[in-house]
Amino acid sequence: MNKPVARISALSLSMLLFVGCATTSVAPTSSPAQQAAIALLEQGKPREAAQQLEAQAGAARGAAKSQLLADAAFAWHEAGDSARARMLMAQVQMRQLGGASRQRFSLLGAELALQDKQPAAALQALGERPEQLPVALQARWHLARAQAFEASGDAFNAAADRARAAVALSGSARADNQRAITRLLAGLDDATLGSRTAALPAGDPLYNFAGRALIARGLPLPRPFDRDAAWQLDTGKRPPAEADGYRPPLKLAVLLPLSGNMATAAAPVRDGLLAGYYGETRRRPQIDFLDTKGTAAGASAAYDKAAADGADFIVGPLGREEVDALFQRDQLPVPMLALNRGKDTPPPGNAAFSLAPEDDGIIAAEYLLGRERGNVLIIASNDDAGRRASAAFKERFNERGGKVAASISVGDVPGDIGAQLRQANGVDAVFLAVKGNQARALSPQLALAGLSAVSRIGTSQLLSNTGKAEEDSALDGIVFPGEAWTARGVAGLPAASSLAATLPTARGGAARLFAFGHDAWKISAYLEKLANATQGGLQGATGSLLLDGFGNVIRTPAWSSFSGGRPVAIGDGR
Repeated sequence: MNKPVARISALSLSMLLFVGCATTSVAPTSSPAQQAAIALLEQGKPREAAQQLEAQAGAARGAAKSQLLADAAFAWHEAGDSARARMLMAQVQMRQLGGASRQRFSLLGAELALQDKQPAAALQALGERPEQLPVALQARWHLARAQAFEASGDAFNAAADRARAAVALSGSARADNQRAITRLLAGLDDATLGSRTAALPAGDPLYNFAGRALIARGLPLPRPFDRDAAWQLDTGKRPPAEADGYRPPLKLAVLLPLSGNMATAAAPVRDGLLAGYYGETRRRPQIDFLDTKGTAAGASAAYDKAAADGADFIVGPLGREEVDALFQRDQLPVPMLALNRGKDTPPPGNAAFSLAPEDDGIIAAEYLLGRERGNVLIIASNDDAGRRASAAFKERFNERGGKVAASISVGDVPGDIGAQLRQANGVDAVFLAVKGNQARALSPQLALAGLSAVSRIGTSQLLSNTGKAEEDSALDGIVFPGEAWTARGVAGLPAASSLAATLPTARGGAARLFAFGHDAWKISAYLEKLANATQGGLQGATGSLLLDGFGNVIRTPAWSSFSGGRPVAIGDGR
């Protein structure tokens, strides 16, 4: 940094310290010319705005001059000329500013202070609330505070300001901000996360993020998730809920790809849903199945038909592109439970339930962190499920302070990875995002590398291509998340082994989708109860279910381990 710029930076920082104690005077009314220049700024023409504002300041005096200079400095900053912005800032009398000009000037000072690695000065500049700024600048205000808090070591308040900014963000910016909130909360210990979450007032935008972090660690919610008016479900025409919370729709539409490439996956989901539906002896809704053909257009047409036919709740669709097509609509007049993860969170008043590989990765990371495993080797198949599960595991594990010693990718028939295994020093756990046949081939190599005695955890994919105890004994000791129904049985469904003997869609790998369909029915019938739960939630065939504050169904799986070549339930996985 050259000397003139350093001197200007120091002046701007001393001005920021003055912000916190300056007495605000009433700013002069903006002239039409100033208003026109600000309009250019809001239209995305900052250089033109800056030139006009600076020219107007040359002919002004007193408070009017300070206000014009402040707005010109902000406009130059927006145009990418921060050096000129700093020069003008030094001429501004902060006490003469008011309204939006004062708040823009404070935001400018804070962003420059962050550039200068002065988070305390940034926080002092942003001491007031930004109500007079446009929504987009309010989001920037909160994001600047978040950066300053994080740089100061206050992760919780950093997450809180990011949560306040979230409402004004969309697309990739929104997704990046949500990941940052998750990362910040992940770095907190259990006691701090729990106590500070409990202290949040009702309606605080951070609560739903913090609550989800608590659930991921197996910790209780201080109170139910906050829900907006869209979650006041239109249940007025339904009979009152039963004592256990059972209050199903009057007319249910189920959107599934009954034809096309996804029909094979849809069949066990359909049969599992019907098993739950016909297993219920109390009032049941009229139910209609509509074919989406596995396409976005088909899902949209099926949704419109369901709405026109009078459905008051919709389950489905199943495909990711189908879900995105509906979630991106401006309006969804009939609430829905999507059966997959969309690109973004469900629209207000709607929900999503999935068995995504990412969930397995996050669950496994929390499992190992809860058992104080801190240095993990990842072995993942090179297919889509393996990549997604391992990426989610690595992100969560690193966020929570763990270390990934190495990541190894293997094909469907793993080759010799002995040299790579021997290079992974100090490993206290192995995460296996692979199928059963791959894990059988890897087990001898892990043993030769001295890694058979460390904690080994897989994903639900570990059950794929298994079933012969004499071969699967190679998997003994590997813990994995599975479905409650197949692990220990659930009320309302026959034992998985007996049902598999008579129903092909409940057999082998399809059993997981069968359980998924069963739980889709239960969620639709108990959604009101689920929305107000704090812990325990709904005991389903896939595990214990809760609905987070964003409409995502969170699943706590049933843990199992191979013993004698057979999966055996092990309670909470300890």
